[in-house]
Amino acid sequence: MAIEGVLLDMDGVLVTAWRALPGAGEAIDALRRRGVPVLLATNATSVSRSALVEKLRQAGIEIGADQVVTAPVLTASYLHARHPGARCFLMGESDIRDELAGVDLVEDDADVVVLAGADRAFTWESLSRAFRMLNDGAALVAMHRNLFWMTESGLMLDTGAFLAGLERAAGVEAVVTGKPSPEFFRRCLDLLGVEPERTAMVGDDLEADVLAAQAAGLTGVLVRTGKFRPQTLEGSRRRPDHVIESIAELETLLS
Repeated sequence: MAIEGVLLDMDGVLVTAWRALPGAGEAIDALRRRGVPVLLATNATSVSRSALVEKLRQAGIEIGADQVVTAPVLTASYLHARHPGARCFLMGESDIRDELAGVDLVEDDADVVVLAGADRAFTWESLSRAFRMLNDGAALVAMHRNLFWMTESGLMLDTGAFLAGLERAAGVEAVVTGKPSPEFFRRCLDLLGVEPERTAMVGDDLEADVLAAQAAGLTGVLVRTGKFRPQTLEGSRRRPDHVIESIAELETLLS
């Protein structure tokens, strides 16, 4: 594999519930020794980039803020470019408002409904309010389409499960700013400074991480950790370029 740059998912690849998975820190250190640039490419919406970097540091994983690309950051960029000055209704109680600096966040009469990661804010009342705004002509933007994710309590529903209902009920289609959006991978490649055919994407989500990256011209590496499910891989008509047991095997694969 002539790989000169690596994109890494976070949840399920490096950590689960902010606890480092075996070999995660060592894998990043090995990439540094090889002189391979690394970007953390994540749909995480629960914390700001600075908080994310600190949580990883506490877990024993050293990553700089300039090595992190998140869905909220790209969402802010998209909103400023495509909906300048728009009134935006943000669904989600996560601590990412600093990442949306300059975006006008409102509770009613929004021009754009923005879905972050699913959490306790995704109630029947808030979803119904978003539905009414969409019916009144608001655009729909989602930070990702992940259907579920792994927590210390087990698998939990994520934004994609609710997004599908809103799209169908309101008869609209969301713009997705995070993975699996091709634009997400293009932005990451620009920051990495490496051509897609020389870049690997390592993730635990077959569709959003691996196959989406392959569609963008990258090499896809699926790990059997996090939310990986054998039946998902077995039932897929498209195959990942590589499957490894965990991030601990990445150095061996690249060698």
